[in-house]
Amino acid sequence: MTNTTTDEQAATLRQEMTRQLVKGGNITSQAVEDAFLAVPRHVFAPEAALEQAYAWDTAVVTKRDEYDRVISSVSAPYIQSMMLEQAELAPGMRAGEIGSGGYNASLMAELVGPDGQVVTVDIDPDVTERARRLLDAAGYGRVEVVCGDGEEGLPGHAPLDRLIVTAGAWDIPKAWTDQLTPDGRLVVPLRLRGLTRSVALDRDGERLVSRSAEVCGFVTMQGDGEHDERLLLLRGKEIALRFDEGWPADPDALNGVFDTDRVEKWSGVTVAKSEPLKGLQMWLATALDGFCLMSVDAKLDTGLVAPLHKMSNLALLDGDSFAYVAVRLDGDRVEFGVHGYGPRADAVAEALAEEIRVWNRDHRQDEPAIYAYPISTPETALPAGRVITKRHRRIVISWP
Repeated sequence: MTNTTTDEQAATLRQEMTRQLVKGGNITSQAVEDAFLAVPRHVFAPEAALEQAYAWDTAVVTKRDEYDRVISSVSAPYIQSMMLEQAELAPGMRAGEIGSGGYNASLMAELVGPDGQVVTVDIDPDVTERARRLLDAAGYGRVEVVCGDGEEGLPGHAPLDRLIVTAGAWDIPKAWTDQLTPDGRLVVPLRLRGLTRSVALDRDGERLVSRSAEVCGFVTMQGDGEHDERLLLLRGKEIALRFDEGWPADPDALNGVFDTDRVEKWSGVTVAKSEPLKGLQMWLATALDGFCLMSVDAKLDTGLVAPLHKMSNLALLDGDSFAYVAVRLDGDRVEFGVHGYGPRADAVAEALAEEIRVWNRDHRQDEPAIYAYPISTPETALPAGRVITKRHRRIVISWP
């Protein structure tokens, strides 16, 4: 096959990928559409067939660790386009990226134009060497590539108008805010009580204030910014409760919890099968002190529990009892319910079901504001809402 033939096929696939992103609402501006049409994504994904490289909803894995876990990838186009729309890059801007693959940096270079600057940093020298090589091959030699810990940001390139983080972050280091211009913006996949949202945050002095937050998933940060969730394993390793914060005071209290009868509560709240659930997820994470996520190991699954999502399902832990969100069909809609286990299953299940009703009654059309304050900020100076205290920041999720 000649290079000319390959280039023609790639151009056709690139147009179709971009059309799908526009159709799906992931691309909403002409500038981002033009960037996706211009950059040859397949050059940055030589491991993949052309059709896979240009699949609008598929990431391309580029590196795994010794445990076969993904540690680097070219993110799915729908995620990249969504974050670029959140960033609102404009010609002449100075922009930084934390987490290098090359492709996203080249899209950023298209958006800031020849008068702008783009620099990308990654902790892994294999990743930065690859990014440098592929950026040159695609004609984006003007993008600067740095090997370093993204926790420190890009101190030699500040101030930045925009900083886009393309690795899952548990916290927001001080450097990321300090290196922004006074009206700069950070776009970061931020983990909030186990839920990851791509949050666009504008600088407002020492604090950051959200403009938007979208569901996403990313390979997690490495280096000083790495933070693993903790797992409470039940029934051997079949079922796990996952905690970002709020590890239970007595994990052994759940021993034998599945020896109790299951309690079911149904909320009366229904949604269309295709309706996004991000608002409900964030409401429960905000409203419930014992919020966590439940996962079921597919290889060990006996069918004992029936969650909506076996990889990551909304749950509530309260001492010796817990409950999780379940669903059942109601005509052409889906009703939310709760399954509970333990000595106080009835009360815990009802508490979870009631918050589903509260969301439906008071917040179904709402999106919360997300604030990031310096860790030294006293509680009295924070807005009302769920406060999540991290290493560098106090995050506040505040509902209307």
